[in-house]
Amino acid sequence: MPTRAAIRHETEENLSWLGRVSAALEAWEQDRRLEVAELVRGVTAADPIEAASAWHSLLILLHHARNALRIDTAAGTSVVVAKRMVFHYFDEVRKLIEGAKQDVFFVDPYLDADFVSRYLPHIANGVTIRLLAREKLDKLLAAVDMMAQQSGGRISVRTVAGFHDRYVFVDGCSCYQSGASFKDGAKTAPTTLTQITDAFAAVLATYEGLWDQAQVQR
Repeated sequence: MPTRAAIRHETEENLSWLGRVSAALEAWEQDRRLEVAELVRGVTAADPIEAASAWHSLLILLHHARNALRIDTAAGTSVVVAKRMVFHYFDEVRKLIEGAKQDVFFVDPYLDADFVSRYLPHIANGVTIRLLAREKLDKLLAAVDMMAQQSGGRISVRTVAGFHDRYVFVDGCSCYQSGASFKDGAKTAPTTLTQITDAFAAVLATYEGLWDQAQVQR
């Protein structure tokens, strides 16, 4: 970061830093776009009092954004579930999916009929359900067909090779990784449910990409 005195000079380095600050703050809160633009112009003003005031305000806003983002990411949910605490595991997953308003996307090679009866009834009517699975498709599809016939729900199933990890995405806004298959979490070994925060965008893009490439089963 340049010093307050240095920032008033329109060097390539200073302009590059101001551009990065503007992009970061606007990505954090788009409603502050005009405020940020005014402050960036102000730090290079000819009037030293105006420039100093704009510099201080810009730094305060930058520290505000940084600490707000730290609080948001620190709030991620991480749960350790002991061996045989199967209800504890189920209840944690249930709480994640019950609040969905638009879309629940499960990624797990081993989804089966037990998974359907255990979790899908807890997803609100009208929420789209997407299941990316691989290993037990016959049993999974039979259960999904009956569930959809009874509830009228929108349930899509696709399959693709080349994935192993287990995730659930809620409304495209949050992502949780399971250390075990959702159908038998904590049944035979300890496991975890971890919210993905810093890498969320990349993980979501990866599995949405797999979904787009996957073969439609239902």
